[in-house]
Amino acid sequence: MVSTDAARMTVGVLGNIVSFFLLLSPLPTFVQIWKKGSVEDYSPAPYLATLLNCMVWTLYGLPMVHPHSTLVLTIEGTGIAFELMYIIIFFVFSDRKNRIIILLGLLVELIFISVATSLVLTLSHSHKERSLFVGIICILFNVMMYASPLVVMKMVLTTRSVEYMPFFLSFTCFLSGLTWSAYALIQFDPFILVPSVVGVVFSMAQLILYATFYKSTKRQIAETDGKTGQMDLLELVVNGEESKKVGGAP
Repeated sequence: MVSTDAARMTVGVLGNIVSFFLLLSPLPTFVQIWKKGSVEDYSPAPYLATLLNCMVWTLYGLPMVHPHSTLVLTIEGTGIAFELMYIIIFFVFSDRKNRIIILLGLLVELIFISVATSLVLTLSHSHKERSLFVGIICILFNVMMYASPLVVMKMVLTTRSVEYMPFFLSFTCFLSGLTWSAYALIQFDPFILVPSVVGVVFSMAQLILYATFYKSTKRQIAETDGKTGQMDLLELVVNGEESKKVGGAP
């Protein structure tokens, strides 16, 4: 019979794999941003929220805070590196307004994590106290991370388009929430379970929206491409007529 520790380790490794793909999921979006040279209507909020979430979970996974959390520590540390990369790219291709939002967001997050780390290591004197303190913070910010796409979901409902709500990101969030929920249930950890369940709920809502507005999004994109093609053709005709006039002038 498989022991509880072995089962938890197996599910934890699976959670790391799924979470790694979750970290990779924004790559197509950033490739598109790089090619277009603009972030268009994408928001920096999900990436700033995810960065803060990774930082507080890295704090939670430290041996002096919550021992035997190596699997949490490794994936969250990796997450910090990925999110910083995404935010830098977002900053480069943003307008002045978004750049100010990003800089202020990073400043607030750095101050917060520095203060939280100092307080937990100086005022709390046992693993139980430190786990409780940081665990509550983790729940709050994990819920914020999963709730951050609400801005995009509102835009989807308004525009009836999921163009700016990547499917793969929503799907991997859903799988990640399920996996980490199972991990937390095997050896009960409410600090991991609560935000993971919330993540499942929010991700499912995004997937339902995607299924609802997928066809209307394809129709809108096709109409936009058609109008762009017509404009390009009209421009070619106009330029051709102007060239004839110039060529035939004495």
